[in-house]
Amino acid sequence: MPRILVCVKRVPAPGARITLTADHTAIDVKNLGFTTSPHEECAVEEAIRLVELHGGSATVLTLGPAEAEEQLRYAVSVGVTTAVHVTHPSLVGESDWDPQATAAALAEVIAGIEAADGPFDLILFGNESADAGGFQVGVRVARKLGRPIVNGIKSITLGETAVTAQRESTSGFEVYNLPLPAVLGVKEGLNLPRYPTLPGRLKSKKAPVATSTVEPVAGGLVTENFDNAAELVVQTTMLGTGEAAAPAIVDLIERLGLL
Repeated sequence: MPRILVCVKRVPAPGARITLTADHTAIDVKNLGFTTSPHEECAVEEAIRLVELHGGSATVLTLGPAEAEEQLRYAVSVGVTTAVHVTHPSLVGESDWDPQATAAALAEVIAGIEAADGPFDLILFGNESADAGGFQVGVRVARKLGRPIVNGIKSITLGETAVTAQRESTSGFEVYNLPLPAVLGVKEGLNLPRYPTLPGRLKSKKAPVATSTVEPVAGGLVTENFDNAAELVVQTTMLGTGEAAAPAIVDLIERLGLL
């Protein structure tokens, strides 16, 4: 029966208004909600579906601050078997390691788990994280573990010795057949993630979360500062209310060339 691992990341909720600290070196998180990256939500759902179909187990793993345990427990509430939290004292608030340091830490922890419990047949990443969008961590981890990887996946069929994966292209679908163990980067739209049930929520509150501390390696990127994109200001003009607004609306439609 397959052993499946999903690596997820805690990110600001999509659509949230992002504000920066006064020195523009970090995100001000005091008014932000957090969630799992949307691509990775689909990866979690796919792992659960594969386990429901083939048996086995699904493990979720994240690297992040203490607050990232919330995302692990959410994954448990929808059906994941085991949760692993990789952390370090330098991971506080919205602090982040670069892709090299993150991948090195994840690969180290995954190798340790596999040495104790056996290899994961399939490791799933999101195609990219919703905040940094670096497209690097999954590829770097696969490289360190010596396993094949394909990104952009929208369909997965798991076999005894291989996994068949599809991704969209400009001319249709590309189909890949990878020997197990393998790594895949999945995209949002692969499936429709389920919502947790009340029993699932209650179970997740009591579920044990294994914690592993790793030391960061020297990465190749240094963050200097952030800057917000220019905001588009839209001004709304009231054309009137009730029947009195009708002539103004007709004039506007004529100016737009719709009449």
